[in-house]
Amino acid sequence: MRDNPPAMAENTELELLITVVVGADDERSARAACRGLVQRIGGRIVASGDCSDEEPGCWSVTISRACPESGQHVAGLSRAVRNFLRELGPDYARHRVSCEPPTAWTVVDHPDLVGDLVDGGERLLVEVWAGGSLLLGRSDADPDEPPEPVAPRISDFDEQGNPRPRLRLRVDVVTERRAGAEWPARAVASRLSPTATVLEYTVDPPLVQVAMDLGPALGDLAEIVLGAVTTLGGNGWSRLQVDEQRAVARWSVAPLPPSGVASIEVSAVDAEPDEPSAQKSTVDTAGRG
Repeated sequence: MRDNPPAMAENTELELLITVVVGADDERSARAACRGLVQRIGGRIVASGDCSDEEPGCWSVTISRACPESGQHVAGLSRAVRNFLRELGPDYARHRVSCEPPTAWTVVDHPDLVGDLVDGGERLLVEVWAGGSLLLGRSDADPDEPPEPVAPRISDFDEQGNPRPRLRLRVDVVTERRAGAEWPARAVASRLSPTATVLEYTVDPPLVQVAMDLGPALGDLAEIVLGAVTTLGGNGWSRLQVDEQRAVARWSVAPLPPSGVASIEVSAVDAEPDEPSAQKSTVDTAGRG
């Protein structure tokens, strides 16, 4: 039996996020390549990062745009994605839309089509999220201006020199490709932390599991996990489980969907004083202006 967090006020606002994977020399060049798309759709750049560990020479640029549709159920979320694809053109509208509230998404994995929108574009992820603003550190600054300094992040150690607890995330996605799992996992991570470090991929068909470290967090283990659950929202979360070194809560959908996010695990763990930092691909999800 599951205990759900206290009910939250219903928010039917939707946010449209478009993430483009661009072949570029550096971050500024990638953002400049997306300028035409930003102007065409009336959006703004809210995040960018190096994804060369996954695709050498590539950068991801995420654009946010107001979404005229509303609602947080399958029909409204899917319709918002399809309407945006139709706006781009008939060739884009043919792509399949996956939905698992509070999000719906599609991936346009067609360099010729994406290249028509963005010079050097390789792939396009279109997401709609229920609940308003999702990205941390978002900005209204002109994307052509130099990025503002990123706000200081929580330090790894407290004032006494003790290591802070770390927030961890595990996302199971029904997909045939590792990249198809990493994108939804990064989208979930961006709601909780400005930095997500991929620790491990586990392939267990039809699922691909992405385990991530989201950095140090403030509070005790239970407070950290409950705060993350509140941020993510939704029903169906398991009872919070806490022991001396770990707190964890899980969410899952049943039956297993044909595609998309199948389960999420949020945990907070006590960091060991000599715990090595993760060395796998790091994606900065904070807004850079």
